[in-house]
Amino acid sequence: MSDSDIMPQAAAATYVSDPRYGAVPDGAYTVAAVAAGDLKASYMRQLVDDPTGQPPGTVVVDPQHRFLYLVQEGGKALRYGVGVGKAGMAWSGTADVASKREWPHWTPTNDMIGREPEKYTKWAKGMDGGPANPLGARALYLFKNGKDTLYRIHGTNEPWSIGEAMSSGCIRMMNQDVIDLYRRVPTGTKVVVLPAGERG
Repeated sequence: MSDSDIMPQAAAATYVSDPRYGAVPDGAYTVAAVAAGDLKASYMRQLVDDPTGQPPGTVVVDPQHRFLYLVQEGGKALRYGVGVGKAGMAWSGTADVASKREWPHWTPTNDMIGREPEKYTKWAKGMDGGPANPLGARALYLFKNGKDTLYRIHGTNEPWSIGEAMSSGCIRMMNQDVIDLYRRVPTGTKVVVLPAGERG
């Protein structure tokens, strides 16, 4: 009797076969492929009819339905699945992309540390960018009237959270999607985050 007959075999993870969500070499790091169970088809990046009515180039976040739209010419929009803020932590309004970062440094806010000190105090001085960083591969920093809102559109190392309301208010995307958005969106881009109960 061989070891394989008596030892339980670990289940191999299966990954999304769509090339949009495969492994991506990215500078010093590699963005991991997305496990098949971590992403619903409806949240995969796709071109759709624009439901927002905003001018081309605008980013519109629909927290209720967990979508982010990048408005295109000709009545179309690129639609991405997102994760949003948990109840009581969602932000809505209009802002601009003031800056963009690849593999960004992350520091929890004082509010986050106050709410969950056991989870966040050890990171009070920040965490360098990399695969373990909760901001993922890219971040877009949202400012309003020149002031940092402290909200970001960013990647995530928790791909299963896309489609959920569980962040501390930021808009999180699959790393593959935030890389795609990052290269399409210049600084100064208008971002409209709808109230949680409003669409389009």
